[in-house]
Amino acid sequence: MLNIPLHSVDHIARPIVAIGTDYASGTLLDTHDHRRAQFLYGMTGLMEVETDDGSWVVPPYNGVWIPARKRHQVRMHGVSTRSLYIEPEAAPRPSSYCEVLVVSPLLHQLLLASASMPARYEEDGRDGALAQLLLHELRLAQTLPLFAPLPREQHLARLCKHFLQQPHIGTRPEDWARQLNKSQRTFSRLFRQQTGMSFATWRQQACLMAALPRLLSGTPVTQVALDLGYDSPSAFSSMFRRVLGKSPTSFVHTSA
Repeated sequence: MLNIPLHSVDHIARPIVAIGTDYASGTLLDTHDHRRAQFLYGMTGLMEVETDDGSWVVPPYNGVWIPARKRHQVRMHGVSTRSLYIEPEAAPRPSSYCEVLVVSPLLHQLLLASASMPARYEEDGRDGALAQLLLHELRLAQTLPLFAPLPREQHLARLCKHFLQQPHIGTRPEDWARQLNKSQRTFSRLFRQQTGMSFATWRQQACLMAALPRLLSGTPVTQVALDLGYDSPSAFSSMFRRVLGKSPTSFVHTSA
């Protein structure tokens, strides 16, 4: 099923509804939710996902798990998607938070095949077996660390949101501590309590999230690295390889 609205098939009594959709670059899906859980897979382009829990960047050949009734907003950058809408009782992942998942070669092929599944597929036939295998592979999928959780504390959240708009690896935690009228030790403890990460890890995640869409749009690695405040392209590339397992250039080539 390609480019059809979810509401036209959501009522059908099947564990999975599979829909493929093509989006123009820059398309914004404003804040909404679904009765079913969703696995949103981008075969091309890049997706930026926001919820009240934080922000995700989803590169090509990766997908985002969105729990049932989780309000979310998605901006598409030239994305062709495959979405699985899954009944809550059949959901293969227990998390109440969104997760970026690595799509294995097998899961990729299964998602491609899912586009041919009718809404009322035969549960005892090939399509039923395909649906069950999709659920198994989603349960086993690894997470990708591209998440910048937002704190609940209002003043700290304001600083984090501003940073996400203009990330810079040279931003110092002592400057944020000063703005919040806290000692550096108290600030560090608060930041970890609110986000589950150290400030340095969160800062790196945010910079990496900002780098991916620019790299995919053709901005040179050197320019991206310097704009984000890295001392050199090699320092940026070293961080990139450590987190994502490949160099920025290799990432762009495999994502094209």
